[in-house]
Amino acid sequence: MGLQARLLGLLALVIAGKCTYNPEPDQRWMLPPGWVSLGRVDPEEELSLTFALKQRNLERLSELVQAVSDPSSPQYGKYLTLEDVAELVQPSPLTLLTVQKWLSAAGARNCDSVTTQDFLTCWLSVRQAELLLPGAEFHRYVGGPTKTHVIRSPHPYQLPQALAPHVDFVGGLHRFPPSSPRQRPEPQQVGTVSLHLGVTPSVLRQRYNLTAKDVGSGTTNNSQACAQFLEQYFHNSDLTEFMRLFGGSFTHQASVAKVVGKQGRGRAGIEASLDVEYLMSAGANISTWVYSSPGRHEAQEPFLQWLLLLSNESSLPHVHTVSYGDDEDSLSSIYIQRVNTEFMKAAARGLTLLFASGDTGAGCWSVSGRHKFRPSFPASSPYVTTVGGTSFKNPFLITDEVVDYISGGGFSNVFPRPPYQEEAVAQFLKSSSHLPPSSYFNASGRAYPDVAALSDGYWVVSNMVPIPWVSGTSASTPVFGGILSLINEHRILNGRPPLGFLNPRLYQQHGTGLFDVTHGCHESCLNEEVEGQGFCSGPGWDPVTGWGTPNFPALLKTLLNP
Repeated sequence: MGLQARLLGLLALVIAGKCTYNPEPDQRWMLPPGWVSLGRVDPEEELSLTFALKQRNLERLSELVQAVSDPSSPQYGKYLTLEDVAELVQPSPLTLLTVQKWLSAAGARNCDSVTTQDFLTCWLSVRQAELLLPGAEFHRYVGGPTKTHVIRSPHPYQLPQALAPHVDFVGGLHRFPPSSPRQRPEPQQVGTVSLHLGVTPSVLRQRYNLTAKDVGSGTTNNSQACAQFLEQYFHNSDLTEFMRLFGGSFTHQASVAKVVGKQGRGRAGIEASLDVEYLMSAGANISTWVYSSPGRHEAQEPFLQWLLLLSNESSLPHVHTVSYGDDEDSLSSIYIQRVNTEFMKAAARGLTLLFASGDTGAGCWSVSGRHKFRPSFPASSPYVTTVGGTSFKNPFLITDEVVDYISGGGFSNVFPRPPYQEEAVAQFLKSSSHLPPSSYFNASGRAYPDVAALSDGYWVVSNMVPIPWVSGTSASTPVFGGILSLINEHRILNGRPPLGFLNPRLYQQHGTGLFDVTHGCHESCLNEEVEGQGFCSGPGWDPVTGWGTPNFPALLKTLLNP
């Protein structure tokens, strides 16, 4: 049967409106706390939806990621270009034609693709979208700390069965923007500020053995980025004030090099300020980009839009730090698997993606009346490096570190344990004397975090106010990212490729170059069985602080060659 005949057959099926399926049957619908419905959206209102098209050659992509990320491989560091990745994974001609014809017949307009051709974003009226996706019913919601407006459907959508080989899912229907991972404190009275030391760039540089000379050279094309999905802004004036207060002892850049997305003029958010200030002070004097989500259309998912940007830019920063996270169980399996593939694409290109491990310890939820730990995603993806959190043993002195009890960690219920961490995780499970009951976690799942850094008691400047005691793994993640950017600087100056996907190398080297954190446990279910205690740290890798926190000179020596 020719291509045209097959397409005509498909269109006839779509028009007939029979044989539909739900591509995301396990996508949980729950209105997040603090969000309310404002009612149905006008049928003539325009909205933007993203269609994730089926990709090809994913097994080959996985093999290539392993080859370019494994120091023992002859392909190590020989990363693919975006065009190489596109040639490998782009949907089949049949998929592209089928989906385009289907959307065109529904009246979709202004459809934009990406370089890899595996995402398509189109504009439709609400009436057209509800006809295209039977079951969907678009409502406007408002919520979150900044009273964000979004358009979502409280009901599952259906697709024609004939599209099953061609579409993974449709973005912009169910998932809400994430909330801030941890409640931030109100600023303390000025009179108490001088009494509190707290974590500043100079404290971090002293603890992690960074000297005044450990900054970017300004002579390379090295760059780093943070991505924000909390509908928050950062202000360059806050960065200037932060560096005036805390950056006098090292060379640094005065402003962000590039903002991708719309940067508004509203009040700065503490989370956004934290990311930028600590990425740029740990990775000092290195060109920094910020991916900003404010200003997007109400029906778009900010995290998904960031993934589309990665698939559409040939030249990107080498290190990306992200503080976004959702409960694994709140996301559909097809969505999680597809996002994981996007991380594989990034790894094949030599990008280092760092994700915060979360701020709820092992997490907790009840399944059929039984408590279990609750893993977080993307922290649980096997293709990202996940960063946990620590505290100083004495909060007012630069001492050894212990577990920050909020540090996210555990075992995925979706992804099996990757080969690179087999030995380390098996050793932890065998040797730990404080393991929770086996019914609480999936011991064969991908275990995280991989590394950690201080996550407690940071100073942040936001809206020109110095704010103490800001905490969370959204602090530790940009710190670790900045330190990896400094190592990339040395590698580039020595003619080496950037680090890329770090985990295979990190686990092969058994955490060399990191301070091992061996004391403390994180939080979990408040019941009689575990009494609020999740996993505990110990010698070597553990699912609370990973391999530990950075000792810059030793880590540089370990990661500089080859």
